[in-house]
Amino acid sequence: MAMNAAKTVIKAAITGGECSSYQYPWQAKLAKHKDELSKGVWGFWDLGAWKNLGISARHRARLRKEVLLAGQDWPYDAERKEMRVKMKGHKVDRIAAEKRAETVRLMEKMPAKLLEYKKKRWEKKMKAEEAKEKDN
Repeated sequence: MAMNAAKTVIKAAITGGECSSYQYPWQAKLAKHKDELSKGVWGFWDLGAWKNLGISARHRARLRKEVLLAGQDWPYDAERKEMRVKMKGHKVDRIAAEKRAETVRLMEKMPAKLLEYKKKRWEKKMKAEEAKEKDN
């Protein structure tokens, strides 16, 4: 029996039979279920009770696919949530990596800071010697 079904499908595909000419009637389905699709993706709360949509998820997905393939827009999707910003892993590891990066950045400035420090120390020493000479 399965062999007969396979032969029928192959024959229809080769001869361009009914299988290849079938078009899913998405315009009619969209018009029929427009109210249901606007209520939500999975269902909705009505007077404190959850109500499923009048169209199943499988049929909704097929209708959505056909509409998008036809080049139309699909306004019935739920709004997407923001991306998760919380990082995974241990906070200690992340802080340690940040500290190492900060240390590298500060070490690049170190030669200039050392020269500045030596210059200030030398100027302070010279002022102290000048003050000592004035007193004598």
